[in-house]
Amino acid sequence: MNDAEVLRTVDAIHRDKNIDKEIVFEVLEQAILSAARKHYGEEIPLESKIDRITGHTTVTKEGAPIDSEQLGEILGRISAQSAKQVMIQKIREAERDALFDEYLSMRGSLVNGTITRFEGSTATVNLGKVEGILPKSEQIPGESFRVGERVRAVVLEVRKAGARVRIVLSRVHPDLVRRLFEIEIPEISEQVIDIRSLAREAGYRSKVAVSCLDQKIDAVGACVGVRGSRIKNIVEELAGERIDIVRWNDSLQVLVPNALQPAEVEEVILCPMLGRVIVLVKDDQLSLAIGKRGQNVRLASKLVGWDIDIMTREELNEKLDKSLEAFCAIPGAPPEMAENLIEQGFFTFDDLSVIELDQLAELSGLSEDECMGVVEFAEQEAERLEAEQAAHKAAGTLPPRSPARTPGGKSAPVMEETPVPEGSEESPVAVGEDETGEATPDADSPPAESSSEGDAAASS
Repeated sequence: MNDAEVLRTVDAIHRDKNIDKEIVFEVLEQAILSAARKHYGEEIPLESKIDRITGHTTVTKEGAPIDSEQLGEILGRISAQSAKQVMIQKIREAERDALFDEYLSMRGSLVNGTITRFEGSTATVNLGKVEGILPKSEQIPGESFRVGERVRAVVLEVRKAGARVRIVLSRVHPDLVRRLFEIEIPEISEQVIDIRSLAREAGYRSKVAVSCLDQKIDAVGACVGVRGSRIKNIVEELAGERIDIVRWNDSLQVLVPNALQPAEVEEVILCPMLGRVIVLVKDDQLSLAIGKRGQNVRLASKLVGWDIDIMTREELNEKLDKSLEAFCAIPGAPPEMAENLIEQGFFTFDDLSVIELDQLAELSGLSEDECMGVVEFAEQEAERLEAEQAAHKAAGTLPPRSPARTPGGKSAPVMEETPVPEGSEESPVAVGEDETGEATPDADSPPAESSSEGDAAASS
C-alpha cells in the first residue's frame, strides 16, 4: 500500500463509518505494528508511524527505521491478513464508540423509526444506523404496534453492549410530550412560549404549564390551535391521552388553582416549612379536585413542585381542633407552641417528627435538648398511631378518610397566604374525559380560536 492509497483508505473509512480520521490512522498504525510483530517476534521493540499529511508509513526496530523493501516484505500476504483482522476489530470498536457518542448526546431527543420485529412484548425499532428497543414498560398502556409501522419515541438510555450499542427508547417519558409540543407548536420551538413545568401519567393524562413574555400572545390558545388543530395532533400521537394546558404563574395562589382545574378552589394556604399547600374546596368539588384514583391532585402536585392537601373547610376545622388537642398534650410544651406549629401546617405527630430542631426552637422557645425530647415524643406517638391504623385495617374498621395528599418538592418560593376568588380566569385546556369518566369536548369542538376561547376548560 503506497502513501496515496493510505490517505484514500483513511478518507473512505472516515466518510463511510463516520469515524474520526485520527482514530483511523491509529488503527492502521496498530495493524502495521501487529504485522511487524508477527514477523520479528513480540520481544523486539517496534514502533509504527503514519504521516498524517503525506501518508508515508515508517516502522522502527529498536529505534532504527526499517527500509521500504523490508517493510514490503513484512506486510506480505500472511502478515497483511493478520493486520486486516486487527483493522476490522478496531474499526468496529471505533464505529461503536462513534454511535455511542452520537446517541448519548441525543438522550431525551425525539427519534423516528420502523418496527422490524418483536421479542416477546419488546419491539425492535430500526433507527437507520442502529437498532433501538422499545420495552413493554416504555410503551403507552393499551397501544399496540405492527411490524413495518413507524413509531416516534425519545431516547431514554444509551449503553455499550459488547461490540454493539444498546439504545432504549421510551414513549412514556414526559420528554415525549415536550418534544411533540416543540414540533407541533412553532412558538415553543422558537422559544416565544416556554414550557415551565410538565407532569405526565402516560396513556391517561398530562398537565403542561406554559408561559409567554409577550403580553400580546395567548400561550394557552397558541398551544391549542384553531379549533384545537395543534393539540389534536399531539393527542392522536399519544393514543388519546388527555392533555391539560395550564397558564403558568409565579404565584402559587394562582398556579395551584390552575393546576387543579377543572375543580374550583376556594382558598390556598401555604406551609413553607413542610413544602405543602392546603387547598380548600367545596364538598361538591372535592372528588373532582382529587380526580380518579387521585390522578388530578397527583399531577398538580408534580406540576407545582409542592405537596398538595385537598380538604373542605369543615375537614380543616376538625383537623385543627384535633391537632391543637394532640400538641397541647406534649409533655413540657408551652401553650403557644401548638398554635405556632398549626399555623405552619404541622397537623400530625408524623409531621412534627421530621421538623428541624432549630425550627422547633424558633416556634416554641424551648432549648435544643427540650426540642429533642418533643421530637422523640412525636416519633413515638407517630409509631403508635401507625400501629393503631394497621390494627384498624386488619380488623376492617378503618378510621374516616384523611385529606388527599400527594408527594412533591420544596423548591417553590415562599409567599404569603391569600384567598383565591372563585371563577378565576386562569384555567387549563383539557382534552379527553373528565374526572367522572364522561366525555368532554375534544380538539374538534369549536373553542380555542381566540385568546379567550383558548383559556376555557374543556372539562368541568
